[in-house]
Amino acid sequence: MTETLPPVGIDLFDVERLLLTEVAEPPLPPRDAEARDRVWDLAVRANPALFDGPVVACGGLEQTGPRILCLSWVRVTYRHYALRRVPGATALPSLFVNVVQPTGDGRVLAARMSPSTAAPGRWQLPGGSVEPPRDGAVLDESALAGQAARELAEELGISVAAEALRLWVVTRGENGSVGLTYLAPALSEAALRADFTAAAAAERVQGREPELDDIALVRSPDDVAALSGPHADYLEPIVRRFAGCR
Repeated sequence: MTETLPPVGIDLFDVERLLLTEVAEPPLPPRDAEARDRVWDLAVRANPALFDGPVVACGGLEQTGPRILCLSWVRVTYRHYALRRVPGATALPSLFVNVVQPTGDGRVLAARMSPSTAAPGRWQLPGGSVEPPRDGAVLDESALAGQAARELAEELGISVAAEALRLWVVTRGENGSVGLTYLAPALSEAALRADFTAAAAAERVQGREPELDDIALVRSPDDVAALSGPHADYLEPIVRRFAGCR
């Protein structure tokens, strides 16, 4: 029996199998489309770094069996989320991958978004929006793990094979946004800091501002609360879950 998961707070779902289905974007009234474009244009004027590239939104999340989730996904572009600022309009929930990168002593890496990003100063796990498949490829569990591994490499300079990442938990939080959280092999604090420093330096050499401007290693919800600045809504529950599993 298929059960639609109720939207209650910050939800964490254990998952052993993820079923993915592409669905069409719901039709948008012309008035909402025009308002969306106006909001997006204003946002780009305020932050020229914003780019209206292709991205995957969440069309629905259902539990179809014990630890089995069915996720429907939709091809949109980033301007779709400007609908969140249009009164009376409804935007699809965003879909993203992120990674719990632990140290051997049980801490978890949290990263801070740089001032040039859409969420300046926010602490979160390394990760990013899911991109749609290209050139006839499919979006499946392997492809999602590959995207998570790429985020680690691009943001933190950490090289890990996609096969070494395990889908650990699925989160649903603000605006119904769905996160696919992967667990990476543990690394030493020294290695993490050296990789991050090298990755940031490489970005600056190319004339680009790094997406992340700081990292912290947290062990508990209290450590998360002590971080200065806003936090992604899933960060504290994820750190709490990881600490409880050790």
